[in-house]
Amino acid sequence: MNTKLLLGASTLGLTAILLGHLTATAGSNDGGGDGGTASVGADVIVGAIPNVSSYGVVGSGANAIMAYAIGTTSCNIGTAPLEWYASPDNRHPFIPMNAFKYRNGRFEQIGQSWGKHGFTALQQTLCGSCQSSGTGSLLGIGCSDPYSSSLNGSQSGLGARHEINAATGSFPGTYNSGMPSAQATIGRRLQIRATDLDPALNSGASYIFEAQYIHQQDATAGNKMNNASYRTFTVGSVGSNGARALTLTGPTVQQKPAIMAWPLLDPNATLTQVDVPNDGRFIAGVSVRDNGNGTWRYEYAVHNLNSHRSGRSFSIPVPAGVTVTGVGFKDVDYHSGEPFSNTDWTAQVSGGAVTWTGGSFAQSPNSNALRFATMYNFWFDADQPPTGIAATLGLFRPGTPDSVTIDLKGPSAPPSDPEDLNGDGTIDGADLGILLNNWGGTGTGDVDGSGAVDGADLALLLGAWG
Repeated sequence: MNTKLLLGASTLGLTAILLGHLTATAGSNDGGGDGGTASVGADVIVGAIPNVSSYGVVGSGANAIMAYAIGTTSCNIGTAPLEWYASPDNRHPFIPMNAFKYRNGRFEQIGQSWGKHGFTALQQTLCGSCQSSGTGSLLGIGCSDPYSSSLNGSQSGLGARHEINAATGSFPGTYNSGMPSAQATIGRRLQIRATDLDPALNSGASYIFEAQYIHQQDATAGNKMNNASYRTFTVGSVGSNGARALTLTGPTVQQKPAIMAWPLLDPNATLTQVDVPNDGRFIAGVSVRDNGNGTWRYEYAVHNLNSHRSGRSFSIPVPAGVTVTGVGFKDVDYHSGEPFSNTDWTAQVSGGAVTWTGGSFAQSPNSNALRFATMYNFWFDADQPPTGIAATLGLFRPGTPDSVTIDLKGPSAPPSDPEDLNGDGTIDGADLGILLNNWGGTGTGDVDGSGAVDGADLALLLGAWG
């Protein structure tokens, strides 16, 4: 280790640096990969998520929260050394950690941490040959740097998200100004509700960790879209500290945020990405399943990769004559003193659309917006099958444009023949089955619009048979 690295280490505690870095050195089960194709300029990616730390639980029952951290081994796959200066210099990476769950068609975020502020870089070879910079203040070309889960979980090194502009990679050199001290055990760390990890409540669930590196030099070089990677994990029994054991599985999937795993878990899921001009990227997905009773469940997820402008509303067009029920919303809570509101977005079915809306920037800059490294869920049931639609994502911070459109799937217009309940162009046994399944109900099968599915509707359907 060279003199500059030793001097930098002495200001932060040499022992912590050595233990934190060296325990995450690439090995046979670090989940790493080859790093991919080199980019022009500095380009930092998550090369591996090698380990997990568990810190315990606070609260009980439905209010219990478990705390974790994941290790991250970065790689500079670019053509220039990456700046890695410790605070109070802001030329270093910010590393947020997230957790996600997939179950029954829904891909949702179940936890988030504050972000680790980088402070020094080793010069290792996880992603290939390394042109060492010779200093801990620069990550050399092709070099990797390991941060163990225990280092990323150190509360003193975790910084608040609200100080970060993920689109430019900029943030204050001296971080956490005015923020409260970290709560024991769970403060600032990757917090997950115990109910989201309980096997009895989550049969068949799949779980994924995600980490991301945000860096201004990387963003300036135009390389900020590949900075997140993910790795799957399984949930075990409750340990002596009260938190469940989490075990990493499979390789780290480099340069892809966790939402990219959704179509791999759900063949009905499709994804679309949209870039906000002069800002950052959102990735939206939809999965539609036939409920078997004449209705379809529409599941949406929108992930903000690195947009500083953030999301304020989400709208799905609904043609006239479509019946929408069971509208829902889920976000992930900010915590540990972040100033952002956790008030849920409200939903409204009107004006030919289902629209979810949060508070406006004008009302408060700390309204609940869809901010970077965060994903929100939206869903409803409709009595018409899917077709291609243009969803609208309204943006939170002022600017131009004030919204972007996203190609997704939504309910199609009802068939011109009201007896054709499944819209396949033929009135047959399939339509009869739908009507009978909803006998005595409302909506689907109410051919005459009387408000009830009854014998009059059956007579109309049989009269139009074929």
